[in-house]
Amino acid sequence: MARNVLILGGRAPAALDHARRFAHQGWKVWVADSIPCQISGASRAVSETLRVASPRHTPARFVDDLRRASLTHGIDLIVPTCEEVFFVSRYRDRLPAHVRVVADDFNKMRDVHSKWRFLSLAQDCGVEVPDSARVASLDEARDWAGTRPVVLKPEYSRFGVHVRIYPHGIPAAAPPLAPLGHWVVQAFAEGREFCSYSVADRGRLVAHSVYRPGWRMSTSSSFYFEGVRIEAIRRFVEHFSRKLEFTGQLSFDWIQHADGRVSVLECNPRATSGCHLFTPDDPLPDALNGTLGRALSGTPGGTQTTPIEPSSTAPRMISAVMLSAGLIDALRRGELRRWAHDYRRASDVIGTPHDRGPLAGAIRDLASYARLALAQRCNMREAATQDIEWDGQELPEA
Repeated sequence: MARNVLILGGRAPAALDHARRFAHQGWKVWVADSIPCQISGASRAVSETLRVASPRHTPARFVDDLRRASLTHGIDLIVPTCEEVFFVSRYRDRLPAHVRVVADDFNKMRDVHSKWRFLSLAQDCGVEVPDSARVASLDEARDWAGTRPVVLKPEYSRFGVHVRIYPHGIPAAAPPLAPLGHWVVQAFAEGREFCSYSVADRGRLVAHSVYRPGWRMSTSSSFYFEGVRIEAIRRFVEHFSRKLEFTGQLSFDWIQHADGRVSVLECNPRATSGCHLFTPDDPLPDALNGTLGRALSGTPGGTQTTPIEPSSTAPRMISAVMLSAGLIDALRRGELRRWAHDYRRASDVIGTPHDRGPLAGAIRDLASYARLALAQRCNMREAATQDIEWDGQELPEA
């Protein structure tokens, strides 16, 4: 019997990646978003692209659109990939009871998304948690930090936007903090950066990947993903998932110090680029569906005691960005040989040999973001996310 999945946030490469894997493993795939999402909609893996209302601006219409789509298309599973996950979590009781939603209780989602509350939850889970404080002004941050090297970031933010790194302490000429609610000032952790992506089901870690962001946009999102295995990170995510009895996708940012110790920096309870490391045959769809143990054993009572990890070690990349921003960065830093070596080793996330449509779809999406940016007098990143962002504000009954 065919199973039907609705993947939200179709604008994101993670949604395209999920769609391909679900379709490859026999699911019928719908993709939905509140802005054009041809990067996913142009894929052979997607049966149909649905337009839904903006969860941030019209949450009642958004959840009604999801309910209608679930009933119309016989959806069995809803997989959010971007920040619409918070609105799905808040209003999930309005969705059909038979539909599994890959998102946990809204209070848990809020707490792990907060860069301040998360740090308390991460205590006693087996890794270091940087000394931090929540502040409302630069003066408060400076009083707490003294001359220490620190990082400043809004309590609710994404993609490294607004993050300030002061490796020599907060300078006297530092500009005031933007009015974005509370900020978190955190002791600067020096070392190698890593990111992890995991899926938990009722407190059990069922899928897990770790990658090194080999090439990235300054301090923001990376576009080159090289898989690694770090046992301390896996143990932390297992402990953290069990502590919260969490169900859903969990992504963490990490620093590994020179002596091998790891520090956890923050959590994003949604899909991130670590999902790209799983191959089309890896049973990530069953992990998201809560049926991984039965799928692997072939019996109704089967269990899976260890999380699945990517079966391939090959790196992935967003090749268009690697060929543009990555190449410029390599030339600027005199690392052309490393860039060429990394480029040859990796395969593209967007265009695959039998599914090239998303390449043109991504270009159409960029043109759409440019038009939105001009109309709304903002930059393209803001145009691409402003309709789904959630920054900790109260969400009323839909």
